[in-house]
Amino acid sequence: MARHDLVGSMGRVASAGDNAAMESFFALLQKNVLDRRCWRTREELRIAIVTWIERTYHRRRRQTGLGRLTPIEYETIMTPPASQAT
Repeated sequence: MARHDLVGSMGRVASAGDNAAMESFFALLQKNVLDRRCWRTREELRIAIVTWIERTYHRRRRQTGLGRLTPIEYETIMTPPASQAT
């Protein structure tokens, strides 16, 4: 029987940065969606979570690929003034 060793995740033991991004995301999700009200069905909650992620979280989160700008800030900078009027 072959022996399989477990491979550690990205940091050292007790490294505070390992889960910081996910903990931050889930704290925001808890505060902005889960704790807002009681949900009648899982489907209703699923829709609320997806809506929050797409309409709020992704649009306001600063992204490294956009030079630490939010998607809205990036779009405002990159859209020519004539296009903004329409």
